[in-house]
Amino acid sequence: MSATQPVPAAQYVRMSTEHQQYSLENQTDAIHKYAALHDFEVIQTYSDSAKSGVILRNRPGLQQLLKDVVSTTAAYRAILVYDVSRWGRFQDTDEPAHYEFICRSAGIPIHYCAETFTNDGTLPSLIMKALKRTMAGEFSRELGVKVLEGQKRLAREGFKQGGLAGYGLRRMLLTPARKPKQILEVGERKSISSERVTLVLGSPSEVECVRSIFSMFVQEKCSVADIARELNRRGIKNFSGRAWEYQGVNNILMHPKYAGFNVFNRTTRKLYTPTLKVPRSEWILKAGTFEPIVDLDTFLKAQSILWTRTCHVTNAQLLDGLRKLLVQKGRLSISLIEQCNFLPSASAVRKRFGNMRAAYNLLEYGQDRFRNVDVRQRTHTLREKLLAQITEASLDKIRVVQRTTRHRATLELPGKRAASVLLVRSAQVWKETRRWLLDPVLPESHLPTLVALLNRENDGFECFYVFPKIGFGTRARITVREPWLKSGIRVTDLARLCAAFEKARSAAT
Repeated sequence: MSATQPVPAAQYVRMSTEHQQYSLENQTDAIHKYAALHDFEVIQTYSDSAKSGVILRNRPGLQQLLKDVVSTTAAYRAILVYDVSRWGRFQDTDEPAHYEFICRSAGIPIHYCAETFTNDGTLPSLIMKALKRTMAGEFSRELGVKVLEGQKRLAREGFKQGGLAGYGLRRMLLTPARKPKQILEVGERKSISSERVTLVLGSPSEVECVRSIFSMFVQEKCSVADIARELNRRGIKNFSGRAWEYQGVNNILMHPKYAGFNVFNRTTRKLYTPTLKVPRSEWILKAGTFEPIVDLDTFLKAQSILWTRTCHVTNAQLLDGLRKLLVQKGRLSISLIEQCNFLPSASAVRKRFGNMRAAYNLLEYGQDRFRNVDVRQRTHTLREKLLAQITEASLDKIRVVQRTTRHRATLELPGKRAASVLLVRSAQVWKETRRWLLDPVLPESHLPTLVALLNRENDGFECFYVFPKIGFGTRARITVREPWLKSGIRVTDLARLCAAFEKARSAAT
């Protein structure tokens, strides 16, 4: 193209918190200078402000750019980026290369405006680009190591490193001279790097509640679930203003901060990898950092009790405990396990054996207790199969926008109109009469709905009907002779689903 007809281009800019040289303004200025020298006109901007370049998931700007490129709706013919590191600091160098390949395959090459090499596909440029990608990813890794070491040093000095204070405690901001400045509310952070944060006692009612939790657990020998129920009976709310559950009480009993310890490095999550538990031997613990809520002797007694109840018992010991509970109660259930004072929580049992069914199988107990679970799982699988068939048969004209419960989903029809999908299971039959139990979804009862009736075994589809809306608000027993069923539009070919929805819409108006 001539100089009078510059090539339309998009610019992508990203800034985390690394350095002022990477401000969005500086990137934009450099990109526009490059555009003027190379006959480009920037007609669209994608930006990710205060976003890490390590993963794509948290970068809506880059996601939208790739979506526009793939959908062939982009009006530009080039993408201008400040340098390789702005495109991303991905730990796998193949990932940024993949995203660049997507753009190049669509006929929209990427230009790195501040790099010394030209991104023209020649061997020298490929080598330099691979090296730059490796260096960009290594920068994030090295920075993470330095930040972690700095946090560990401050934690050893007794200062809190991020996170919520927890029930019964509050975060206190300290001045550079280590004088109390103010209580930090949820979401508030220190304003300058030389300030520090420590923990102080929270409200008297919360402090008393924490002491009561330890007292009930250590002195009164209550189970964790019993304590949660007692707190709820008293009308006491947790840190989030909700009812107490097993895990909330258990977390308080386990955390050393309630005995005055500053704690850090209990878990690790490097560069957006999954959170992992750190061995207790590697925790950073600083005793006497702030006023304890419970004395050390009480805290250690609680740890001893927890040690004997939880993951420190063998599988055989855990199964023996379940057998003992079965003999005492004559049955097993999640609620009974939670109430038992010689067993860990039901979630701990699940984690140990994979799920409750596996634990019950080892005890040869309750083989038929999971029949409903099996039905729900089959229905979930059928729903996913149906949604895939709808998408394929409509040539992507119908889009799945939400999966709600196991039995329903929400669609987007052509014209941005919403529709509902409802899978209806067969009910128990009598004298070979076919019946289905239909539970309408009130928030979606006004939407046109595809009703998928399952067969007698609930492992396949009997038939499909489209209705302008679900005309009732309570559970209904549907038979093959149901007048309401006959008012729907029978769909025998999912490729004609769009037409059925349009027909239902016309009938409604």
